[in-house]
Amino acid sequence: MPKPVSETSLGFGEDRMQRMSATSKGAARVTINDLADALGLAKGTVSRALNGYPDIAETTRARVTRTAERMGYRPLAQAQAIRTGRARSLGLVLNTGSRDAHKPFLLDFLDGISRAASEESWTLSVAIAEGVDEELSTMARLIEERKVDGFILPRAMWEDARADLCRDRGVPFILFGRTRNEAGCAWFDVLGEDAIHAAVTRLAGFGHRRIGFINGSLRYTYAHLRLAAFHGAMAEAGLEADPALMAGEVLSVAEGEAAGRAVLSGDAPPTAIVCATDLAAIGLYRAAEAVGRRIGHDLAVISYDGLPEAANMMPPLTTYSVDTRAAGQRLARMLIARVRGTDPQHLRELTPARLIERASDRLPEDPSKAAPMPPADGRRD
Repeated sequence: MPKPVSETSLGFGEDRMQRMSATSKGAARVTINDLADALGLAKGTVSRALNGYPDIAETTRARVTRTAERMGYRPLAQAQAIRTGRARSLGLVLNTGSRDAHKPFLLDFLDGISRAASEESWTLSVAIAEGVDEELSTMARLIEERKVDGFILPRAMWEDARADLCRDRGVPFILFGRTRNEAGCAWFDVLGEDAIHAAVTRLAGFGHRRIGFINGSLRYTYAHLRLAAFHGAMAEAGLEADPALMAGEVLSVAEGEAAGRAVLSGDAPPTAIVCATDLAAIGLYRAAEAVGRRIGHDLAVISYDGLPEAANMMPPLTTYSVDTRAAGQRLARMLIARVRGTDPQHLRELTPARLIERASDRLPEDPSKAAPMPPADGRRD
């Protein structure tokens, strides 16, 4: 079975590793008594502050935590786990069996989680799973072995069995995204639906009337939200959402290319397309080239994710950017708060995406002529 990978084996927390290394080379270990003396506080107060007890003021807890970090204090993990019932470890199981996997955001995301965990002297335990069943069994094993105190659940699903498992086992969790069943859920999410709405409004403001949409998989909550946002924005602009100009279930570049060919090959193709993900947009670029459409000239494209590859497309892709490092940091902090007893309803945060304007949605001189309409007999020139 897959084994959890520790924070240090992933190469994170280098400053912390250096301090630990110095201690292992003979430096005297800082004790909780040393901390109490330095702070002028009772040993019990320091201990309760370090372990997140709610009867300790936040200002005191922060002061104790900062001093412990500065002095290089590290509790003996085994003894602390026995005393508090906590492993001081955040769990993350990555399902690599999914076609979209986690590659577009993984490194920054892990770095953000690890840094925030390190600030609280917690660790990050990562495990790899192939497929949903193995993902769930891996989570169950980590729970049974008490290896983690809670889970960060990326790529929130509309029907999320991972959240169900955590609810059933009474294990804290936080979603990166939202899910249909909100009971007991904490979450941090980026307002992708607002970005899609803004993209449609932007294109309509440029004069486009035939606007297409390429969506992700409806297994994921984001796809439901972005589809509803597309329809809402089209209605607000007084435009028809034509099913012939829409495609879904796109989770890869290849699927984006296939969807793009289908949308662009109709008798009355769109002059602009909004993509729910950058992977779909990258595939659309290939499709446009194959059918003789020029993005940024006779076809406008706006996407979502802010992948680094978007800046290198020809022309560079206009997209809404997500700060995955900041998201990882916030998720870690919120999960630690959840483990310490904060009500999940008080741990629900939404943040906007940021538009990166590039050349792919450049306004053509006359959008109505960007894609020629077919003659009355249905033949195309």
